[in-house]
Amino acid sequence: LTFPLLSVTLLVSFGSSMLYGYNLAVVNSPAEHIKAFYNATWSQRYGHGLAPGPLTLLYSLTVSIFALGGLVGSLLVGVLVERYGRNGALSRSALLVLLAGGFMGFSRELGSPEMVIIGRSITGLHSGRCSLGCTQPLPHGSIPYSPFPGGRRRLHIPTGSVKDIFICLGVFSAQVLGLPELLGKDRFWPLFLSVVVVPASLQLLLLHCFPESPRYLLIERNDICGATKALHRFLGSPDVQDVIEEMEEEQRSLSSVEMVSVWQLLRDRSVRWQTLSVVVVNAGMQLSGIDAIWFYTNTIFENAGIPVSQIPYTTMGTGAIEVVAGLIGCFTIERVGRRPLIITGFCAMGVCSAGITVSLLLQAALPWMRYVGVACVVGIIAGFCMGPAGVPFLMTAELFTQSHRPAAYIVGGSLNWLCNFTVGFIFPFLQMSAGAFCYLVFCGVCLLVALYVYLIIPETKNKTFMEISHIFA
Repeated sequence: LTFPLLSVTLLVSFGSSMLYGYNLAVVNSPAEHIKAFYNATWSQRYGHGLAPGPLTLLYSLTVSIFALGGLVGSLLVGVLVERYGRNGALSRSALLVLLAGGFMGFSRELGSPEMVIIGRSITGLHSGRCSLGCTQPLPHGSIPYSPFPGGRRRLHIPTGSVKDIFICLGVFSAQVLGLPELLGKDRFWPLFLSVVVVPASLQLLLLHCFPESPRYLLIERNDICGATKALHRFLGSPDVQDVIEEMEEEQRSLSSVEMVSVWQLLRDRSVRWQTLSVVVVNAGMQLSGIDAIWFYTNTIFENAGIPVSQIPYTTMGTGAIEVVAGLIGCFTIERVGRRPLIITGFCAMGVCSAGITVSLLLQAALPWMRYVGVACVVGIIAGFCMGPAGVPFLMTAELFTQSHRPAAYIVGGSLNWLCNFTVGFIFPFLQMSAGAFCYLVFCGVCLLVALYVYLIIPETKNKTFMEISHIFA
């Protein structure tokens, strides 16, 4: 990687993937402060406070509306990148974050819970367009996000690694800023939510310093001169003719390929098992319980019996472990393969989810079981980051040809966001109704997905599409 390429990769990840991770965890620490604000505002408007049920409903909506915004953003990303290019699409998304930060930052001053919810939905729209909206996880796809042609293996690993690491760093940064010594106090929660404007502003200011994606310039705009100049800048080499020829070959192949719609993909019997596999692994990734851990970590630790004063630091410790696990997963995926990582990750998450249930049931009789609960939360996070976090996106690209791949990413991305919303919205009610046994739902999902991958999905590492298709057949 040359310095310009590394710089633009870091900048894009800082303003996109890191913001996605930050927004996943930012509502965890100030949960009680936000609920108190909602209750106080309701009392001022209507003369009485909110009952526990409606208050939980309103807060669950605040948490989960982020995913609905992400769903809309992911569906729009292809049109935006095709029309404005990578830099243009990212700049417009950064402006959305500034708007969202203003809504959330001034919500308490204006006494408006609606502004918090609107701000969360806008940050989700941004994340859907930039992080999980089928742009960064598409090294082989048709959306021109990478500065190199999609099939160049040498770019795939750094891009995917940086993306996953920055998501972990975003979660960790939210946990650090949520400490009582920093922004974890009641009077700071609007500022805590609106910190998202900092990386967005930095991206908006610096993005124009880098050239547009060469792949976008040549394939979408047919601007060979502009693509050549951009490649000179990114590669740091005067000889880029081989890269140009490769992109021109890709342009010719794309023009001769008729892209399949989502409905056609779902009806195509020749890729029935591949499509089902995308559905299973993408839905399982979000229904595994990881979103519950990210959104409601403090509540989970409080129920596990961890002293309130120690919860923020325990949460921060899990975030640090998450970063380490993400690093391990990112740099071992090409050595170990896809199947071992995703099967091991889901099995570890399933066992640890059951372990949380056991620890909650026994903590009254055995006080040390609270630490078993913490260890199980760490195990869920580590298992997720080492396998299920990144493998589904890569596997989706490898299971389909170019004609089917964009539709497959739409299916996978939409399921990701819908399941994210489902877990974020229903988990508090699931906790209230099932108590300690609510984690057994996640245990069942994780073990079933691991079993499906073991029985159905082949190893895709270093295999062509025809080889993979033959194995499925």
